[in-house]
Amino acid sequence: MTESSNSGRVAVVTGASSGIGAATARALAGAGFRVALLARRLARIEALAADLGSGALAIRADVTDRDSLVAAAQRVQDEFGGADVLINNAGVMLLGPFSPKFHDDYRRMIEVNLLGAITTTEVFLEQLRDGGGDLVNISSVAGRTARPTNGVYAATKWGINGWSESLRQELHPDVRVMLIEPGIVDTELPTHITDNATRQVVQQGYDASTVEPPDIADVIVFALTRPRHLTINEILLRPSDQAG
Repeated sequence: MTESSNSGRVAVVTGASSGIGAATARALAGAGFRVALLARRLARIEALAADLGSGALAIRADVTDRDSLVAAAQRVQDEFGGADVLINNAGVMLLGPFSPKFHDDYRRMIEVNLLGAITTTEVFLEQLRDGGGDLVNISSVAGRTARPTNGVYAATKWGINGWSESLRQELHPDVRVMLIEPGIVDTELPTHITDNATRQVVQQGYDASTVEPPDIADVIVFALTRPRHLTINEILLRPSDQAG
């Protein structure tokens, strides 16, 4: 697909206030898409929308709050005519030793990473089906491997992977389903880890990452801009120096 063939297509990006979400919104806008930026941090997405221009819409939404997603979907319908692409990017990575004291972290990861993506997709599904759409779920290398301290995070990403495969079979050919599984990317994810010792160790790895959010955004745009007769269902990508 060329930029002209993407012109007018509408992409909804959750978690658009930073990292892969913000970079993907920029890349999509550059490829000719109109973009709806969904996030809780309204000031950030308003600034991004202003930078992107008239083809961008900032909507405060929380993927754990279905009512806010329904309201966001209505705005996308009213102002852009509906969504052609949904990118489920919102997520948190609250790593740490498995312990009762982190039970709030576990619930939050499940509610944001897994249930949030499921709910957002359910809310936008009819818009995606109307004329043929694309669903992109951002998973992780952790959806294939599990290690000490990442058990619940990995569980949410394994869940995303299994759910995506089910949807791929159920929704084709009306909606193309794509799964993106990045390794370490230089984002703010580690800053939210509540266990101090774990956060320090993980932050060191992220500080050394050679992959930036625009690298992932370019891959997402590439997958989305393939002709409709071709679906790239799954992309696993790591920094070249990441072994696991």
